[in-house]
Parts: sequence; structure tokens; C-alpha cells
Amino acid sequence: MSDTLATALQTSDMLLIDDLHAFEFTFELAAGLSAEAMDGRSLKRWQFSAEQVKAATMNNESGSWEVSDEKGVHQLVCVQAFTASDEDEPEQE
Repeated sequence: MSDTLATALQTSDMLLIDDLHAFEFTFELAAGLSAEAMDGRSLKRWQFSAEQVKAATMNNESGSWEVSDEKGVHQLVCVQAFTASDEDEPEQE
């Protein structure tokens, strides 16, 4: 488990925000975090400053990070994706 949300974001391939899969997110230490997710037909957007990311706290009970902005507290879960090799298994003779 990462010590900070910034560390977790740097090694994450996917992000869940408030139980929505953020299909697009970017994170830079100086600029902060921006993310987008679809909720039905509605596009949701989040923008967290570097200070808000730095102030995030881990909720050990839920396993999510809590980040606050002017709209309230948001739950973030950082996920690392598994990728399969696109190479075929070598044939055994």
C-alpha cells in the first residue's frame, strides 16, 4: 500500500472515483489530478489541485483515498491493471 495518494497515482493504470470508473485521468505532481467518468449519460469531471492530492487520507476500512474539494469528500481507489503478452506461447516439440 502506498504512503501517499500521489505515490499511488504514479503507479496506477485505472482509477475509481465515487464508485465510477474514470476512463481518462492525468496526474502530475505540480498540476494535480484531473479525471473523467460517465455516470449513465452524464459526463462527470473532477479536478484536484496538488495540495488537495497531498492532503488526501487513506481510509483503511474501505481501502480508498479520501480527497476533499469544494463539492465535498470523494472516494478514490487506485488500480493497477494486468496486461497479457501479445506473443504466442512457444510450441513444444
